[in-house]
Amino acid sequence: MDETSITAAGAIDTFLVLLIGIGPKIALVPFVEITAPLDPATKRRVLRKMLTTAAAVAVLLMVLGELLRGLLHFSIGSLSIAGGVILLVLAVWMVLSPPDGSSHSTAGKDPMQLALFPLAVPYLLNPVGIVGLMTISAEAKSLSVFAVEFGILVFVLLIDVAVFRWANRVSEKLDEGRMLITEKVFGFLIAAIAVQLVLDGMVQIGVLASVPH
Repeated sequence: MDETSITAAGAIDTFLVLLIGIGPKIALVPFVEITAPLDPATKRRVLRKMLTTAAAVAVLLMVLGELLRGLLHFSIGSLSIAGGVILLVLAVWMVLSPPDGSSHSTAGKDPMQLALFPLAVPYLLNPVGIVGLMTISAEAKSLSVFAVEFGILVFVLLIDVAVFRWANRVSEKLDEGRMLITEKVFGFLIAAIAVQLVLDGMVQIGVLASVPH
């Protein structure tokens, strides 16, 4: 980006990054599995906690991300590499986790703690979102650009609210087999995104000349 105004293409790119980074897809299956044994009231509490936590962290990263980066002395390239490595681990776990639901077992765990970890972070707000939000914080050169990108974040969060409320209401009727298959397939796609994050970071720090997208 690094512009004082935002184009339609730039807005679409931001939307897609945030949809992957703080959208519902990665968190949906774990959310349904973790909340399956809970009563409706507890499910709603877990949902609220997950959404509000992810949203609050996302806003803080967008507003204070560049300040944090400066204080901790790391580059966006380094952040991209770190985010890619963590996302790759998450993707591998999505693909290779056992099909019996034990990967998201809630036995003996406080549902409200699970709403914070792993549901809010790193499933809902995942490494792609963290890198994207801190990049926005670093590269937005005008208030108008920041306002548009903040509006895109709010729109993605509204999508999350709609999708997870729907999932909460119909979770008993969702086909677990199909959801499991989509999780495995999407795990492969997330792995590709993770590798791209690493390569982009290596370009930014000068290790590679360029990487085609």
